[in-house]
Amino acid sequence: MATRQLALDTRPLTPVPAVPAKPTRPPTVPAPPAPAPPSPAAVESLFRPTRTPNWVGPGDRWSRAWGMPGPGPAPVQPVGAVRPVAPVEPPDAAELASIRAVLAAVQPVADRTMAQFHALMFLRHPELRAVFPAAMDEQRQLLFRALQECVRHGDDPAALRAHLVPLGRRHHTYGALPGYYASAEECLVQALARYGGDAWDERAEAAWRRLLALVSRLLVEGLEETRATPAWWQAEVVGHRQAADDVAVLTLRPDQAYPYRAGQYAAVETPWWPRVWRPYSFGSAPRADGLLTLHVKAVPAGWVSNALVHRARPGDVLRLGPAEGGMTVNHSSGENLLCLGGGTGIGPIAALVEEVAAHGPGGRRVEVFYGARRAAGLYRLPELRELAVRHPWLTVRAVLSEGGGADGTPAGELPDVVARYAPWHGYAAYLSGPEAMVRAGAAALRRCGMPADAVRHDLAGD
Repeated sequence: MATRQLALDTRPLTPVPAVPAKPTRPPTVPAPPAPAPPSPAAVESLFRPTRTPNWVGPGDRWSRAWGMPGPGPAPVQPVGAVRPVAPVEPPDAAELASIRAVLAAVQPVADRTMAQFHALMFLRHPELRAVFPAAMDEQRQLLFRALQECVRHGDDPAALRAHLVPLGRRHHTYGALPGYYASAEECLVQALARYGGDAWDERAEAAWRRLLALVSRLLVEGLEETRATPAWWQAEVVGHRQAADDVAVLTLRPDQAYPYRAGQYAAVETPWWPRVWRPYSFGSAPRADGLLTLHVKAVPAGWVSNALVHRARPGDVLRLGPAEGGMTVNHSSGENLLCLGGGTGIGPIAALVEEVAAHGPGGRRVEVFYGARRAAGLYRLPELRELAVRHPWLTVRAVLSEGGGADGTPAGELPDVVARYAPWHGYAAYLSGPEAMVRAGAAALRRCGMPADAVRHDLAGD
């Protein structure tokens, strides 16, 4: 029987480590690292990065609707590279007569003429398409009204400047560049030549070129004034409250400091209607936290107003143009204030009251008349009455055009009710609300003896 030999392991034994002595002190346990402070929530813009504001680019559904595959050529002139423009003299009397004759001939076919102008401009200068909305109907109407205004003030350079320089500043928000105006000027001359009929001749063309050169120079002047300011601010919606039927109060947080005064307004663009801007007044005085409020009423066929009232929600991002308007209080004058606010026009009126309260009344009195059709429309009345309780210099009166009188609330149209409390000697009037109410209120106050320069409003902001 075979026997199995056992092999011996001849490798040296590993020494067994000594058992460490029992510790006399507990081990030191390092403290857990301090948690990093939470980073502020980033607001992701709903707008795509663009080469210029409102640029039409890949992924823009408006580009696809217009058959534009890409952003098109680069801008014809970089911002800041403005060529010196020689002074332009306004048209003389004979030239203005030729200009007005052409405008009268064009007026029956104004929409067709403006459509021809835009077609020529977009065909020859496709980079300009990016600053206009997809639907051009309203733009044609606005352009012809602007032409009428320029012709009306063609012999008054000061009035023309007062109208065009602010318009040029506003064009900065839309992404206009100084070189655009010369391109548009040539296309407009050709459109007028096509539809001017017998009124168009060499003298009429020379007269129109003189007027349009002056218009372009003033628009560029306004545009250049905005070179150091942003074209627009992005503002996140952080609050959306339904205040009344078809009325919403939006609270916005701009992405950077936004300078404005109580009583001013700004153009607003939504991501749902690109390149469509509408002006809205601020509903509060500047606040320490930088938040802004807008009071918006949805109007029939109002693209932007319906989007803001019925679609906007916290987290959405809007665009704001720079603050505009001169309906602000001169705190050094000490004059009493008469404020008329109709509907959502109470927003800037309440902002003025807030600013006076923060600045100090300085011995002035403030009379507020707040008008609406029915009591449900007086959504800001409790807040204003609470201010009146705290500040004896403030008086607030509600006015109802329908259903007033039962509880002591004056009944009637707001301008008529305000006229019953006349005279208003020593007061400056501030009016905000529907255009018809503002115009009727201004006329009523002038009939009461209030000087025209004491009646202040910004119809464009309402």
